[in-house]
Amino acid sequence: MTILFARKALLPDGWHDNVQLALAAGRIERVTVDASSDGSDEILGCVIPGLCNAHSHAFQRALAGHTEERSPAGRDNFWSWRERMYALAGRVSADLLTAIARQAYCEMLRSGYTSVAEFHYLHRDPLDAAAVDTMFDAIVTAAHESGIRLTYIPVHYERAGFEDPEPTAQQATFAMSADEFLDHFERVAPSCKNGVNIGIGVHSLRAVSQASLTRVADVAAATGVPMHIHVAEQRREVKQCFSSYGRRPVRWLLENFDVGPAWNLVHATHMDDEEVVALARCGAVAVLCPSTEANLGDGLFPLHAYLEQGGRIAIGSDSHVSINPFEELRWLEYGQRLATRSRNVVSLRDSHVGSELFARALEGGASAAGQPVAGIEQGASADFVVLNDEDPMLAGHNDDSRLDALVFSGYPLPVERVMVDGRWRVEDAAHVERERARDEFAGALNRLGSPA
Repeated sequence: MTILFARKALLPDGWHDNVQLALAAGRIERVTVDASSDGSDEILGCVIPGLCNAHSHAFQRALAGHTEERSPAGRDNFWSWRERMYALAGRVSADLLTAIARQAYCEMLRSGYTSVAEFHYLHRDPLDAAAVDTMFDAIVTAAHESGIRLTYIPVHYERAGFEDPEPTAQQATFAMSADEFLDHFERVAPSCKNGVNIGIGVHSLRAVSQASLTRVADVAAATGVPMHIHVAEQRREVKQCFSSYGRRPVRWLLENFDVGPAWNLVHATHMDDEEVVALARCGAVAVLCPSTEANLGDGLFPLHAYLEQGGRIAIGSDSHVSINPFEELRWLEYGQRLATRSRNVVSLRDSHVGSELFARALEGGASAAGQPVAGIEQGASADFVVLNDEDPMLAGHNDDSRLDALVFSGYPLPVERVMVDGRWRVEDAAHVERERARDEFAGALNRLGSPA
């Protein structure tokens, strides 16, 4: 058993001083407050739970910074970005994916994420048609080598659009039938253990038929795994859905499926007032990715109205233009401030916005990843982040404002160490595999040439 002593720790009921954590087999066996440091193996500063990155497309880390030049047409939007993303997807082999995902996961750990839900639809190696499940193997290898806790979300993609039953030429490299997709799920599910969990999902309403979505949702319900789906990210999608189904996307989904706490709706940016209320009250998690949503020009999620109705949220770095959970939380609030021209908007449960955002993301992220326990408590996984309690960012702050400082005070983050499954993955503010990850990532990008 390993005994750690934290001068300060954020527990489920709030901040405590002098906390002793007894760890065994990657789990927290005992939490003792107001303890002595005598007999401790290590003395730590300020300890907080690690957050879940609830929406990741790891391969898109290779695209970050490569789509910020205006096109000759001068009409850049999500759809023009998507063409460049598809071009990348068609060139990422399994070995390249390992290097790209490992780098992304190392960066996640360094910033304070301890787990990730990988929303993965690249089920075929585009450079090796005979390979089976090697892209899954690449994601799992990257997770194991980085040390992040992984929830693998295999995602079904079968068509180009609501009225386009066949995939485009670019989509054909990863599109597959529902039978093929569910066969993949059945093959890989038994190997999702030892730090790897599994969920299931579909890319979006436009990318699958109602019949296929029904089959995938039935599997999610039967196996008890989290269900993930992109929805209402773009206004064009809303218009197309209404044209084909006679309903807006979120409304149609709620009317036709038993959407509940195991469901995770990614983005859900464009909802009307009735959809906001209905989504909040059904108990599903809205997975919000403000850095990517801003980068793609998606729009702003109606956060305050949604939370007023009891809605649940998680956060994700999505396309990985930025990998920083506290930046995601900051921009959740800043987007609402810009829209309402007011301050301290997300303060429905706690007058301190940073504390409320963190708590909501912690709970919603654990649910999205299928993790039963979130936080530093007996029985939970030994996954947490150690902050340098002497860092200037935290100077002068008390228990009330400490998370406000972490969310709103910018860079650099005072993340000193990160533990996952009882093992230190970040030491002295650097990932323990930083050099290898960096070098192999650079080599992968050199092999890709221009990613976009």
